[in-house]
Amino acid sequence: MSSVYKAIADPVRRRILDELMERDRQTLFELCGRLAMNHGIASSRQAISQHLDVLEAAGLVITAKEGRYKYHSIDTKPLQAIVDRWPQTRKDSP
Repeated sequence: MSSVYKAIADPVRRRILDELMERDRQTLFELCGRLAMNHGIASSRQAISQHLDVLEAAGLVITAKEGRYKYHSIDTKPLQAIVDRWPQTRKDSP
């Protein structure tokens, strides 16, 4: 679970996840363009690729290679462990 916390701690990685939530199955080129246009993030493709590697290691991004292209998709299942850890209702102590 610590890899999930590390992955979502970085604001650029959170923006990548936001972009994948808005439009799933994007190439690195598409993600770089959307991050620059929508969020003013002008990081290099190599930097974004490294962020994607961290997200993939945490299980938050799944990649699929098709021909010359590598598509990135979001997987929110690892975030469920965070939600399950702290239930929404809490008992107030008397």
